[in-house]
Amino acid sequence: MSKVSGARTVLVTGGLGMIGAHTARALADLGHQVVVTAHHRTEIPSFLAGRVGVESLDVTDRAAFLGLADRHGISDIVHLAGSIPGIDPLPYLRTDTAGLFTALDAARAWGVRRFAVASSLGVYLGRPEIPWHEELALPPAELPHLIVAFKKAVEPLTTHALRDSGVEPVVLRIGSIWGPLMDPESPFNYIPPYVSAVLRGERPPPLHADDGGDWCYAPDAGRAIALLTTAQTLRHTTYNVSGGRPFTNREFADAVRAATPGQLLDLLPGRQAGAGRNPYLDIGRLTSDTGFSPAFDLASAVADYVAWRAVNPR
Repeated sequence: MSKVSGARTVLVTGGLGMIGAHTARALADLGHQVVVTAHHRTEIPSFLAGRVGVESLDVTDRAAFLGLADRHGISDIVHLAGSIPGIDPLPYLRTDTAGLFTALDAARAWGVRRFAVASSLGVYLGRPEIPWHEELALPPAELPHLIVAFKKAVEPLTTHALRDSGVEPVVLRIGSIWGPLMDPESPFNYIPPYVSAVLRGERPPPLHADDGGDWCYAPDAGRAIALLTTAQTLRHTTYNVSGGRPFTNREFADAVRAATPGQLLDLLPGRQAGAGRNPYLDIGRLTSDTGFSPAFDLASAVADYVAWRAVNPR
């Protein structure tokens, strides 16, 4: 059973993005009041219509952000707002750091109970152990993407900023999340583009059968974050957020065939990089402290996503 406290009012920044929207839905499902910020994306998904308050807000605008307290009694913050880097890294770093610091300012000024912030499974890159768990020391590895580098920096920035403030930080090391509202041609996860090709009647590029990873369906990720934000007590500061088990492309292709009968899907043998294991996240802490377990296996997630995309563009 989920260890959830009484009803709260939770602010989700970036709450109309993929992970944010599913977090907001899960919070509402748990009986909490939810306020989401929206900036670049303003369309409200059908599953949130009439269920959350929406504030049009640039999270880097400190005065506007702090002004939310005039309209809402925020008890907790989930900071998921972020941007996409361009060619020059500095504007991205400047914008997302400003957004983080503004959200931290608000958390301290309002005296919220808990501040949850998005990090990434990418912080583990360079660790050979599988599964990756929160007690591993983070390696000084060169990171493949600026977003991952920033998320790694978010962790100490957040914990130091909230030290002795009375606000409880929760660092969310979020895995490979996919599902409704993700860019259908995302460069960060090949599942939506693969399904998009199938739905267009095209033959998607072949995948290596034994490659894969820990792909967590967005509704499950949102529920995990909601539980971590509202649990009565947490014993740790850092939590992996994912499905907790690896899947292979062979399993993925089987799930797509089941959801879209008659599709011709090609698989290449083995793993692209040779023998080895696909990494995944240990979610033992998450499960122990919140009771979380994924509601979707890969087959049901693919079927749900195919049904969603049949009537939604993303």
